[in-house]
Amino acid sequence: MSSFGFEYPWVLLLLPLFVLCAKFCQAKESALLFSNLRLIKKVGRGKSFFLEFLKYSALFLTVVALASPIKRDSSYEVKKPGYDIVLAIDASGSMREKGFDPTRLDRNKFEVVKELIKEFIKRRENDNLGVVVFGSFAYAASPLSFDKEFLSKLIDFLQIGVAGQKTAITDALALSIELLKKGEARSKIVILLTDGNDTAGRVPPEAITKMAKKHSVKIYTIAIGDEEGINKKYLKFLADQSGGEFFFAGYAQDLKEVYKRIDALEKSKIKQTRFIKVDRFYIYPLFLATIFLLLYIYYYSRRGV
Repeated sequence: MSSFGFEYPWVLLLLPLFVLCAKFCQAKESALLFSNLRLIKKVGRGKSFFLEFLKYSALFLTVVALASPIKRDSSYEVKKPGYDIVLAIDASGSMREKGFDPTRLDRNKFEVVKELIKEFIKRRENDNLGVVVFGSFAYAASPLSFDKEFLSKLIDFLQIGVAGQKTAITDALALSIELLKKGEARSKIVILLTDGNDTAGRVPPEAITKMAKKHSVKIYTIAIGDEEGINKKYLKFLADQSGGEFFFAGYAQDLKEVYKRIDALEKSKIKQTRFIKVDRFYIYPLFLATIFLLLYIYYYSRRGV
């Protein structure tokens, strides 16, 4: 965006002073007596106006040059230091249970979870997201991607049981960390959601915590549904050891608040740096003022010739 102005606009206040001085501070010159002034007035009138024009033009342009006319061009460089996030989603057989959303009893847990995850994806505009689906085994449904529309469509196509009926939590975390190792962001996060215990994981939890620390990956674990069927202590251990946090959501509204809280805890910061290019044009009025001043001196000195 461009704008024109003066670097020192207060200097322009000198202009009205010059106007007042021109009217009330005229110099007194010696007078000569002639018997007939008509001819002299005709000769001197044009020359006098020309000299006055040169003098006041030089003064006006000098003041304008001192005020320093400038043109500003503003530009912005936006840096978006987002996160690398992997969403690890439980698609085991227990996710078929209904009643998780009291307002829609016809929907099962997996359908509710998919809807809330898509809302979370939309809010993470500056982040690189990947998706891991797990059941009896874990697989990468999507590598890290900035394409939020693609990820939302992918979530729609996920089905219960696509990875088996059991729950391999540590395998899902190991695969998620492997995906994040390839990312370039400084902040790396796994958000794992499950409704059950780790019944099929082959990777020891201690190995997961070591991997997370080694690659600076923070793990958030979310348990949903019936508290009795979940090993909270186990999920909290995995989260705490990596610097993350454990959450429990008994119902859909609780899960919605959990995602909002994680979104607030790990908010991507947008840094905006403003650059201003300044072009100074004082040289042009100063050049013209110098020309007018030289012409004034030249013609003024020739008055008596």
